[in-house]
Amino acid sequence: MTARDTLTAIAGPTGDIGASFYFHPATVAAGKELGLNGFTFYILGRGGALGDVPAAVVSAAFGYFNPDTIASAWDKASETMSPSAAGQAYFDECGRRGSELFAGIDPDVLEAYVEAADIVIDHADLAALPLFAGTSRLTCSDDIAGRAMQKAAVLRELRGSVHLCAVLASGLSDAQAHAIKRPGDVAMFGWEEAPSVPVDGDERMDAAEELTNTMLERAFFALTSEQADALVAGTTAMHAAIRPAS
Repeated sequence: MTARDTLTAIAGPTGDIGASFYFHPATVAAGKELGLNGFTFYILGRGGALGDVPAAVVSAAFGYFNPDTIASAWDKASETMSPSAAGQAYFDECGRRGSELFAGIDPDVLEAYVEAADIVIDHADLAALPLFAGTSRLTCSDDIAGRAMQKAAVLRELRGSVHLCAVLASGLSDAQAHAIKRPGDVAMFGWEEAPSVPVDGDERMDAAEELTNTMLERAFFALTSEQADALVAGTTAMHAAIRPAS
């Protein structure tokens, strides 16, 4: 299995795994205990990995959302608790969901997954990827199932951050890319209407996807064949476990 084979094999499933805790009922309940609703816990918690920064920095790192939507949620939620504290609290909830959802997976499979994920994370470039960089520095769970979920979340931020760079390099704005890829979610991300997109928008998105894979390859080259297999096997097992809850 080549580095490209490995990273493309885990791309979609990792996206699902890493996001599966965001609006899980238990995560939303934990946010309410902190004085935050589901959306503000998501914004402050995920963005809190960046530290106590202005809303514009969060908007730049997230992409795709209307900046005014980010600012409204971020500024309001920051009055309730500090972003950095919320960032760790949110990541803790990620670990708790992993402990719950992956309890039935062989711990050896998860151990091998975490080891392989750490190699990719350690070899990934940090330049221009602040959300990945911040999330990768948060404290992980001691429980292997929880830690595996958290590593998947970090890998999700890695690909997402790289993809945002690739989208811009392909000549699209983040709002245009979102409208092309997820036309039904324009309002959900704070936009009153979808932006106009170029006639070759689909081709540009394909180019962005290819560039994303190219930019990620170097980190995956560090894996041995056994580690690559372990990364895919762990991803597959976790993805199967979250499907009933998705």
